[in-house]
Amino acid sequence: MASASEETQQHQSASKPDVSSLPAETLQFAGRMFDAARQDNSELLLAAVDSGLPVNLTNDKAYAGHTSLAQELLKRKADPNRLNDLGQSIIGGAVFKGHTEIVKALVESGADPRIGTPNAIQAAQVFARNDLLEILGAKEDDLKVDGSIPLVPPSAVPASS
Repeated sequence: MASASEETQQHQSASKPDVSSLPAETLQFAGRMFDAARQDNSELLLAAVDSGLPVNLTNDKAYAGHTSLAQELLKRKADPNRLNDLGQSIIGGAVFKGHTEIVKALVESGADPRIGTPNAIQAAQVFARNDLLEILGAKEDDLKVDGSIPLVPPSAVPASS
Protein backbone atom coordinates (compact mmCIF):
# COMPACT_ATOMS: atom_id res chain seq x y z
CA MET A 1 0.00 0.00 0.00
CA ALA A 2 1.36 3.45 -0.93
CA SER A 3 2.07 5.98 1.80
CA ALA A 4 0.28 9.34 1.83
CA SER A 5 3.40 11.07 0.50
CA GLU A 6 3.74 8.53 -2.34
CA GLU A 7 0.07 9.02 -3.25
CA THR A 8 0.57 12.81 -3.25
CA GLN A 9 3.60 12.49 -5.54
CA GLN A 10 1.78 10.09 -7.88
CA HIS A 11 -1.25 12.39 -8.07
CA GLN A 12 0.92 15.39 -8.87
CA SER A 13 2.86 13.59 -11.57
CA ALA A 14 -0.33 13.02 -13.58
CA SER A 15 -0.58 15.04 -16.78
CA LYS A 16 -1.51 18.67 -16.29
CA PRO A 17 -4.08 20.49 -18.40
CA ASP A 18 -2.89 23.01 -20.97
CA VAL A 19 -3.60 26.46 -19.51
CA SER A 20 -3.54 28.07 -22.96
CA SER A 21 -7.07 26.78 -23.47
CA LEU A 22 -8.40 28.79 -20.51
CA PRO A 23 -10.22 32.11 -21.02
CA ALA A 24 -8.17 35.27 -20.44
CA GLU A 25 -10.43 36.25 -17.52
CA THR A 26 -9.65 32.96 -15.76
CA LEU A 27 -5.93 33.46 -16.19
CA GLN A 28 -6.19 37.04 -14.90
CA PHE A 29 -8.14 35.85 -11.84
CA ALA A 30 -5.53 33.16 -11.18
CA GLY A 31 -2.80 35.80 -11.44
CA ARG A 32 -4.61 38.00 -8.90
CA MET A 33 -4.90 35.06 -6.49
CA PHE A 34 -1.22 34.17 -6.78
CA ASP A 35 -0.33 37.84 -6.27
CA ALA A 36 -2.57 37.89 -3.19
CA ALA A 37 -0.71 34.88 -1.79
CA ARG A 38 2.71 36.41 -2.47
CA GLN A 39 1.70 39.82 -1.09
CA ASP A 40 -0.02 38.44 2.04
CA ASN A 41 -3.40 39.80 0.98
CA SER A 42 -5.21 37.41 3.31
CA GLU A 43 -8.56 39.18 3.02
CA LEU A 44 -8.81 38.74 -0.75
CA LEU A 45 -7.32 35.26 -0.92
CA LEU A 46 -9.24 33.76 2.01
CA ALA A 47 -12.53 35.26 0.75
CA ALA A 48 -11.91 33.55 -2.58
CA VAL A 49 -11.02 30.25 -0.88
CA ASP A 50 -14.10 30.47 1.34
CA SER A 51 -16.17 31.06 -1.83
CA GLY A 52 -14.85 27.92 -3.51
CA LEU A 53 -11.36 28.61 -4.85
CA PRO A 54 -9.27 25.46 -4.32
CA VAL A 55 -7.07 25.96 -1.29
CA ASN A 56 -3.96 24.31 -2.78
CA LEU A 57 -2.26 27.08 -4.73
CA THR A 58 1.41 26.04 -4.60
CA ASN A 59 4.02 26.79 -2.02
CA ASP A 60 3.80 30.57 -2.46
CA LYS A 61 2.01 30.72 0.88
CA ALA A 62 4.91 29.17 2.78
CA TYR A 63 7.85 30.31 0.69
CA ALA A 64 6.80 33.95 0.90
CA GLY A 65 6.88 33.74 4.70
CA HIS A 66 3.32 34.85 5.44
CA THR A 67 2.77 32.83 8.61
CA SER A 68 -0.82 33.80 9.37
CA LEU A 69 -1.91 33.26 5.76
CA ALA A 70 -0.20 29.86 5.66
CA GLN A 71 -1.89 28.90 8.94
CA GLU A 72 -5.32 29.98 7.66
CA LEU A 73 -4.89 28.00 4.42
CA LEU A 74 -3.83 24.95 6.43
CA LYS A 75 -6.93 25.34 8.61
CA ARG A 76 -8.93 25.26 5.37
CA LYS A 77 -7.30 21.91 4.55
CA ALA A 78 -4.50 22.99 2.23
CA ASP A 79 -2.37 19.93 1.45
CA PRO A 80 0.86 20.32 3.49
CA ASN A 81 2.53 17.68 1.30
CA ARG A 82 1.88 19.29 -2.07
CA LEU A 83 4.94 19.44 -4.31
CA ASN A 84 5.61 22.18 -6.84
CA ASP A 85 6.51 21.56 -10.47
CA LEU A 86 10.17 21.17 -9.53
CA GLY A 87 9.46 18.44 -6.98
CA GLN A 88 10.03 20.72 -3.99
CA SER A 89 7.85 20.51 -0.91
CA ILE A 90 6.21 23.37 0.90
CA ILE A 91 8.01 22.48 4.11
CA GLY A 92 11.35 22.24 2.29
CA GLY A 93 10.80 25.77 0.94
CA ALA A 94 9.92 27.06 4.41
CA VAL A 95 13.11 25.51 5.82
CA PHE A 96 15.17 26.95 2.94
CA LYS A 97 13.83 30.44 3.68
CA GLY A 98 14.19 29.99 7.46
CA HIS A 99 10.48 30.47 8.25
CA THR A 100 10.47 28.62 11.57
CA GLU A 101 6.84 29.37 12.49
CA ILE A 102 5.63 28.12 9.12
CA VAL A 103 7.73 24.97 9.50
CA LYS A 104 6.03 24.39 12.88
CA ALA A 105 2.56 24.97 11.40
CA LEU A 106 3.28 22.58 8.52
CA VAL A 107 4.57 19.87 10.87
CA GLU A 108 1.46 20.29 13.06
CA SER A 109 -0.66 19.89 9.90
CA GLY A 110 1.04 16.63 8.96
CA ALA A 111 3.70 17.76 6.48
CA ASP A 112 6.18 15.01 5.64
CA PRO A 113 9.72 16.41 5.99
CA ARG A 114 11.11 13.53 3.93
CA ILE A 115 9.40 14.29 0.60
CA GLY A 116 10.63 16.63 -2.10
CA THR A 117 14.04 17.28 -3.56
CA PRO A 118 15.86 18.35 -1.53
CA ASN A 119 13.63 17.39 1.36
CA ALA A 120 13.15 19.58 4.43
CA ILE A 121 15.57 17.59 6.57
CA GLN A 122 18.28 17.83 3.91
CA ALA A 123 17.70 21.59 3.63
CA ALA A 124 17.97 21.97 7.41
CA GLN A 125 21.24 20.00 7.30
CA VAL A 126 22.70 22.14 4.52
CA PHE A 127 21.95 25.32 6.50
CA ALA A 128 22.99 23.79 9.86
CA ARG A 129 19.53 24.51 11.31
CA ASN A 130 19.59 22.08 14.23
CA ASP A 131 16.53 23.82 15.69
CA LEU A 132 14.57 22.93 12.56
CA LEU A 133 15.94 19.38 12.50
CA GLU A 134 14.40 18.92 15.94
CA ILE A 135 11.06 20.45 14.85
CA LEU A 136 11.08 18.20 11.76
CA GLY A 137 11.59 15.11 13.91
CA ALA A 138 14.80 14.13 12.14
CA LYS A 139 16.07 10.71 13.17
CA GLU A 140 19.60 9.38 13.14
CA ASP A 141 19.05 7.65 9.77
CA ASP A 142 17.88 10.97 8.27
CA LEU A 143 21.14 12.63 9.26
CA LYS A 144 23.53 10.21 7.59
CA VAL A 145 25.23 12.26 4.92
CA ASP A 146 26.59 10.32 1.98
CA GLY A 147 27.48 13.37 -0.08
CA SER A 148 24.37 13.07 -2.19
CA ILE A 149 22.13 15.81 -0.77
CA PRO A 150 20.62 17.31 -3.91
CA LEU A 151 20.90 21.08 -3.90
CA VAL A 152 18.96 21.36 -7.16
CA PRO A 153 15.90 19.26 -7.93
CA PRO A 154 16.54 16.75 -10.72
CA SER A 155 13.73 18.34 -12.77
CA ALA A 156 15.65 21.64 -12.83
CA VAL A 157 18.78 20.09 -14.39
CA PRO A 158 18.81 20.48 -18.18
CA ALA A 159 18.80 17.21 -20.10
CA SER A 160 22.12 16.41 -21.74
CA SER A 161 22.11 16.26 -25.50
